[in-house]
Amino acid sequence: MRSVRRVSSLLAGTAMAGLLLAGCATTAEGTEAATTAAVAAPISTQEAVARGPFVSAANPLAVEAGMKVLARGGSAVDAAVAVQAVLGLVEPQSSGLGGGAFMMVYDAESGAVTVYDGRETAPAAATPELFYENGKPLAFSDAVLSGRSTGAPGVVPMLALAQKQHGALAWSELFGDAETLAQDGFVVSPRLAGMINGDARQAQTRWAAEYFTKPDGGRYQAGDVLKNPAYAETVRRIAREGAAALQQGPLAEAIVEAVSEGPRPGALTTADIAGYRPLVREAVCGPYKIYTICVPPPPSSGASILELLAMAEQTPDIDKGPDSPEAWAAFGQLQRLMYADRDRYFGDPAFVSVPVAGLLDPAYVAERAALAPGLRGAAPYGVPAGAPKVGADATREPAGTSHLVIVDAQGDAVSMTTTVESLFGSGRMAGGFFLNNQMTDFSMIPTASDGAPAANAVAAGKRPRSSMSPVLILDREGRLLGALGSPGGSSILAYNAKALIGALAWGLPLQQAFDLPNLVAKGDGFGADTEGFPADIQAGMAARGVELRPNDTETSGLHGGLWRNGRWDGAADNRREGVARTQ
Repeated sequence: MRSVRRVSSLLAGTAMAGLLLAGCATTAEGTEAATTAAVAAPISTQEAVARGPFVSAANPLAVEAGMKVLARGGSAVDAAVAVQAVLGLVEPQSSGLGGGAFMMVYDAESGAVTVYDGRETAPAAATPELFYENGKPLAFSDAVLSGRSTGAPGVVPMLALAQKQHGALAWSELFGDAETLAQDGFVVSPRLAGMINGDARQAQTRWAAEYFTKPDGGRYQAGDVLKNPAYAETVRRIAREGAAALQQGPLAEAIVEAVSEGPRPGALTTADIAGYRPLVREAVCGPYKIYTICVPPPPSSGASILELLAMAEQTPDIDKGPDSPEAWAAFGQLQRLMYADRDRYFGDPAFVSVPVAGLLDPAYVAERAALAPGLRGAAPYGVPAGAPKVGADATREPAGTSHLVIVDAQGDAVSMTTTVESLFGSGRMAGGFFLNNQMTDFSMIPTASDGAPAANAVAAGKRPRSSMSPVLILDREGRLLGALGSPGGSSILAYNAKALIGALAWGLPLQQAFDLPNLVAKGDGFGADTEGFPADIQAGMAARGVELRPNDTETSGLHGGLWRNGRWDGAADNRREGVARTQ
């Protein structure tokens, strides 16, 4: 049985009041699981304890697989294993067995939250100039397609650890749907067909071309049946042998073989893959309105969302609602401040000191929020307590991620964001699945002009900074109220924050909160779903220095649920193909 502890309140009267921060990372080797719980604050009452079955994910076939596991008495983590196994097959442009993830697990009996870090790690041979050639950084697309872009995969070892600690069924019983769909074939969805036939260079590699070309020489289209017998064999092996099936033997060797091919072969070894260990970390939790919001600690950027929400509490315009140009303009300006801090300081805490406590200190939050009304152009980064001397960041985060939320009959819950990084990862394949290109989530330029290293510079064994920020929403007694998350590269932070503000501050049903137009404010621009903002709101925002342009980052794929009036208010972003189900 898993070992957990519950923290029922925090010290008051200090800068840390109302906040639980990440502690030291612990490895998978039998250590105590990390937890968090409620902060001292007004109690939010509910008619009944939130319980499932509930699944929200980015493909109906994956949701069905999760619901089947729950119907057999499986736990939320059991169902997450099944959902991920199917997503890796039917939505390979977004996540898969060759990628990584962050998972938040809520335990209803103890009120504990456990964070599982399945972020990939850099090979032992990696250097800060991993993506340099002839003394200059590679073009980003060349870096993505290179063998250098793949790190040691983390999602399968992470799921194996979490399932060992939270599972109710046998591991071997969780892959049946994925195996059947791979062996017998699945119907290609319109979104996958668009990616197969799109312009992404990863869809044009020899691996992708072989997989996505039909016997008649044409590419698979929406409605075609696609079979993947290699994937079926892979999940059979993983079901039988656990994570060791991927970390050792033929699968690990196949991964290394694919990475070692040109152009620009990588240095990932079977030892790197075998040596990968998922981490169990403590959540970062903070108050927002009458709620407690919990996110993963660095290298996830989740704490940045807490900084934005804390600034929003200092910004009355935010509460004017979705029909107010003042609210949207304020939201955009607060994002600029959040991203300036995130980009400067976040990285792997085993390699760089991330000043999470300083960023969430009430005095610092108030100081930053006060800058928002007068911002014109890019926001400066702040200097919170504990900030290290680090250089400017040069990280790019492309598209290719998914999110899922699951609640089981006991009220235990999973909020998990999972990715292969770019669309179809690096475009290279092994065992029927795509390999990640997570190493391009490091800063392409490792040092600033003054010689200060970037917080997110490459280093051997390091985990790249991630925008993946799965969210759990608790009441102030530590009871589950909901969970959500999104893909979107660096825009994940904006998408999650929009959903939280829409649902918790503006009181919208969760689907309406997800359907709100997106606004992403990084640097000196404001990218937005411009067609979703009425002309009068756009004009009002422009008058406040927030001039919208079309969003050019990966669109949102929000999935989640809120427990309201004794039932699940479930939602799936209409920009993707997912569904939310309770039965």
